[in-house]
Amino acid sequence: MTAKGSSRTGSGAPEPVGDLVQRASQQLSQLVRDEMRLAQAEMAQKGKRFGTGGSLFGGAGLMGVLTLQALVAAVIAALSLVVDVWAAALSVTAALAAVTTLMAALGKQQISKASPPTPEQTIDSVKADVAEIKENAQR
Repeated sequence: MTAKGSSRTGSGAPEPVGDLVQRASQQLSQLVRDEMRLAQAEMAQKGKRFGTGGSLFGGAGLMGVLTLQALVAAVIAALSLVVDVWAAALSVTAALAAVTTLMAALGKQQISKASPPTPEQTIDSVKADVAEIKENAQR
């Protein structure tokens, strides 16, 4: 850049504005393409990590279920020292059914609160923004 703000070629002559605009357009296009490639590579890497993390969470969930089954068996065995085995198993089953029923009811309540699955506050906000823009445009 010269003191006047125009770029000069190696020969010292100022470049035509058309050439500058064309070069800037090409450089901007190349920059956008490079950024898109970088974003694509980054998302692919993150996708692999999400897949690995999801698999590990799935395995942890399975191990958690097996752990709970072993715990239930241990509780039944401990209760069988006091009552018959069938009574111990029935008592534990009833307790688990009560917990299951409570969790299902609470889950249904939460889903009911989330219905309908539309971003109502955002829609209302956008409608208010559109109304304000229309009002200001009429002035």
